[in-house]
Amino acid sequence: MTPTEIITAIARAMKSYGKKPFNAKQITAAAGVHKQSDKTRIPAILNEFESQGIIEEIGPGRYRRTTADRYLTGTLDRNKNGKAHLIPDDGGEKIFIADRNLNHAMKNDRVKVLLYAKNKRRQQEGEVVEILKRDRTSFVGVLSLQNNVAFVVIDNRILSNDIYVPLDKLGGAQDGQKVIVKMTDWPQRAKNPVGEIVEILGEVGDNNTEMHAILAEYGLPYSYPQDLVEAAEQLDATITDKELRQREDCRGTVTFTIDPRDAKDFDDALSYRRLGDNRHEVGVHIADVTHYVKEHSPIDKEAYERATSVYLVDRTIPMLPERLCNQVCSLRPDEDKLTYSVLFEMNDRAEVLNYRITKAVIRSNRRFTYEEAQEIIETGQGDYQAEVLALDQLAKQLRKKRFEHGSIAFERSEVRFEIDENGKPLSVYFKESKDANKLVEEFMLLANRTVAEHIGRMNEGKGKTFVYRVHDEPDPDKIADLSQFIKKFGYKLKPSGKKEEMSSAINGLLDKVAGTKEENMISTLAIRSMAKAVYTTENIGHYGLAFDYYTHFTSPIRRYPDMMVHRLLAHYLKGGKNADEDQYETYCQHCSDREQLAASAERASIKYKQVEYMSDKRGQVFDGVISGVTEWGLFVEITSNKCEGLVPMRELDDDFYFYDDKNYCLIGERSHKKYQLGDAVRIQVSNANLDKKQLDFVLV
Repeated sequence: MTPTEIITAIARAMKSYGKKPFNAKQITAAAGVHKQSDKTRIPAILNEFESQGIIEEIGPGRYRRTTADRYLTGTLDRNKNGKAHLIPDDGGEKIFIADRNLNHAMKNDRVKVLLYAKNKRRQQEGEVVEILKRDRTSFVGVLSLQNNVAFVVIDNRILSNDIYVPLDKLGGAQDGQKVIVKMTDWPQRAKNPVGEIVEILGEVGDNNTEMHAILAEYGLPYSYPQDLVEAAEQLDATITDKELRQREDCRGTVTFTIDPRDAKDFDDALSYRRLGDNRHEVGVHIADVTHYVKEHSPIDKEAYERATSVYLVDRTIPMLPERLCNQVCSLRPDEDKLTYSVLFEMNDRAEVLNYRITKAVIRSNRRFTYEEAQEIIETGQGDYQAEVLALDQLAKQLRKKRFEHGSIAFERSEVRFEIDENGKPLSVYFKESKDANKLVEEFMLLANRTVAEHIGRMNEGKGKTFVYRVHDEPDPDKIADLSQFIKKFGYKLKPSGKKEEMSSAINGLLDKVAGTKEENMISTLAIRSMAKAVYTTENIGHYGLAFDYYTHFTSPIRRYPDMMVHRLLAHYLKGGKNADEDQYETYCQHCSDREQLAASAERASIKYKQVEYMSDKRGQVFDGVISGVTEWGLFVEITSNKCEGLVPMRELDDDFYFYDDKNYCLIGERSHKKYQLGDAVRIQVSNANLDKKQLDFVLV
C-alpha cells in the first residue's frame, strides 16, 4: 500500500470506532493493513493524527477519536499551487483538504466534508466524506502513450491524477495529441481514474485545437448541430403584408447601426427625427428574434442551453444558427427588418417626455463602424451628420445625469489582438471607449431601463414575474478593508452610507487616483469589492448603474435572457397572466451560470494569445505593475501590452518573504523589503508555457 492509501484506510477505520478507544494493533487490523512493511508506518501516522487534533492519547498506546461530528457542504476549489479547499455553502472560512482526504473529489465538485478538530496552529482541515454532485466527467488533456500504457495528462489545477486509458479505448488517438477524455470509473482503492477518449482535438499548439480545447474545458460547444443549421436554412423569412399591418412602420425615418468593424450580427439600430423646437424622437430598434425562433422549438432549446454567444480572440461561437444571427435577424442596411422597438420623445435636455414600446418594421439607411461614427462626431462631417450629432448631444446629457445619480465609472481598457490567418497574434492593441461607443451605450441603457421599469411598475404591489439584470451593493467588509487600506496613500472612503453617497464616494476616489502610480491598484481593489451582476426574477436594482429597474432587452441575437424579456414583454402587453416565477428563476440561474462560463473561456483565450504573443520574447525586459499578490508569488502586468505573468516565490531568493493578505503585499522577514499591489517593477520574461497558459517572469 502507498502511504496515502494507508492513511486513508486508517482514517476510515477510526470512523468505524466512533468514540470507542483503540490501540495501534486494533486499528491496523480494522484498516486491513497486513504487510509488515506497511504496519511499520502506523505509529508515525497515529502521531501525525494526534498532532492534527484528530485523535487524543488517553493512556499508554491507547487512543480515541476527537473529531467533532460536524459536516459542511460546499464546492471544492483547487488553487494555482495545487492546494484544495472547500468553499462552504454558508459563506464561512475556507476549509483546507489535504490530497489524501479528497477521496476522489475534484475541482468544482459539490461535496460533503467532515471537519477535523480545530488545531490552533493550523488552518481548519477536513475530509471529503461524500461527493454530492460531480461538476464534470469529461476533461481536456494530452495523451501520453509509453510502453503500451496510456494516460491522459490533465492540468493539475483541475485534477491532480492523470486518467488511465485502456488501449482499446484510445479511439485512434496518438501520443502527444490533445484529446477529450471521459472518466468512466474510479475504483475506491485506485490512485488514477479510468477513462476513454471520446474526441481527438488535434495537435498541441495548433490554433483550432487550442481554441476548441478552451471551449471544451469549460463545457462549451464549438460547432452547431447540423440538423439545426439545416432547420434554420429552411426557415421562411418572408415578411408578409399581414405582419406589416400589425407593426409600426418606421421605414421612413433615418435609421442606422453602429458596431465594431468586424461585426456581422447587428441586433440594435438607432433612428432619429426632429419633431420641432426642443423635441426629438429617438428610436431604439432591436432585432425581433422571437418572431422567428418559437418558444420550445429545437432552435430555441439549443439557444437556451448555450444561453449566450461566446467571443474568443479569433472567433465567435454563436447562440443561434448563422443564417439567423448574421442574415435573417441582423439589421442589415437596405433591407426591411422586423424589430421590437422603444420610441422616445425627448426634449433638448434629454428628458424623456413620452415613450412607447412597439413591434415595428425598419429599414437601416447605413451601417457605421464605431470609427466612422467617431469621425463624424469629431469633424462634424459625414453621412447623416445631423442625426449622428443630435444623438451624440442627447447621449452626453443622459450620461452626465446617470453619473450625477450615482452610476459608477468603472472603465477599463480591453485587450485586443491583430492576428494572422493562422490565428497567430501579431500585435496587441487596447479597445478604447470613445464618444461613438458611449452614444450607443447610453441609448441601450435607456431602453433596457425603460422596459424593466414599464413591467416592474405594472400592477405595482402584485408585481409581474420578469427577468431583471441586477447588481447588488458592495460587500461591506470589502469596502471597509478598502477604506482602511487607502488611508496609507492619503485617501479617504466612508465605509458605509446610503447607496447614492457610497457610489458618489467611489466615483470621487476613482477621479482622485486617476493618473497616479496607485491608480491601477486602487481601481482594481474597488472593482473586487463589487458584487457580480446576475439575472434574477427578484428585482433589487442595479447598484453600478444606479438604476432601480434594469434588464437586458437589446441583444437577443447573442443573449438568451433578452429573448425571454421579449417574450414576457409581448405576453404582458397583450394582457397575459403572470408567468411562473420559480420556473423563470431557474432559467435566470442557468443563464447567469452560462454567462460566467463564457466569460471564463473568453479570458482563457486572451491569456493563451498573450502567452503565445510573448513566447518569442524570452529574455526581454519590460516595465510592469504588480497586479496580484499571493502566497506563491507576484503577478505582474506588463504596462505596454497588458500581458500578465507570475514571478514565482522561488525567484525572490534574497530573503524569506511572507504574505500579508490584508495589505496585499509580500514582506521580507529580514530586510523588510516590500512588494505591494500596484508597485511599478521591471521584469524579464523567463518562460512562456502555452499548455498552462502561463508566463513566468523574474524581477530585474
